Amino acid sequence: MKYVNSQPLGKLLEDFFESNPQMADKLAETRLIDYWNHTMSPVVSRYTDSLFVKNRILYVKLTSSVLKNELMMSREQLIVNLNKEVNRNIIDNIIFI
Repeated sequence: MKYVNSQPLGKLLEDFFESNPQMADKLAETRLIDYWNHTMSPVVSRYTDSLFVKNRILYVKLTSSVLKNELMMSREQLIVNLNKEVNRNIIDNIIFI
């Protein structure tokens, strides 16, 4: 059987997420959290207790006050890098708890 209207799966998914931007944003949030957990330095990952995104703000709970102060100083660059990593403007701010 020959399919007349066949398309690559990647193109279908791209079209789906273009028509559903809320789902694309949620997927990007998940990818951002996964990136933080697996790609940030082992020190940062070790002292990260939890993180979540709410209202375009990334909340990061850290167990080290020294690391928290260090990350606060590089907050703007972290926002740019994280958004660049997921290819979407997902977060506008990071709050370290």
